[in-house]
Amino acid sequence: MKLFFDCEFTGLRKDTTLISIGIVAENGQRFYAEFTDFDWESVHKDKWILENVVNKLHYRKHYSEKTYMPDYHIGTKQSISVMLQNWLKQFGEVQFVSDVCHYDFVLLIDLFGGAFDLPGNVSAACYDINQDIARHYGISEKEAFDKSREDIVSELCGQQIDGEKHNSLYDAEVIKAIYSKICGD
Repeated sequence: MKLFFDCEFTGLRKDTTLISIGIVAENGQRFYAEFTDFDWESVHKDKWILENVVNKLHYRKHYSEKTYMPDYHIGTKQSISVMLQNWLKQFGEVQFVSDVCHYDFVLLIDLFGGAFDLPGNVSAACYDINQDIARHYGISEKEAFDKSREDIVSELCGQQIDGEKHNSLYDAEVIKAIYSKICGD
């Protein structure tokens, strides 16, 4: 089972902390979680993360409305780790797929304690679609990195994905759409 995922976190550095994780399975199952114990001090120092990531969290946007979202979890890193491990049990073998996944996959692995602590059904290697985008368009990986994913979805799929960029569940849906068109699985 391919699981398309994205993480939002407090900065592009080694001591970053998770803000949210969104996962969409190839069969449509979803897992979305927002962390309550991320490093707020880092967020307050980075206006971009506050405006473009934290302000798009489901909890912040819909707290006063109490809007229901299926497969939505909120909690600490430890509690979300348990919820994610339980969710992953429904699948046989799992391959995570992401986009420029260097930080995302390290943070996902860290949810379980480390690479040796991954659930038995989870591959310790993550498939990264950035190389596929570069190959598809005949451009360098750097050029692929800079190419708008929303433009790719619009061009390849002739559609738009509902949601907002930099919400991890939305970004996971975009990754799934691009992978499906370019890799044709």
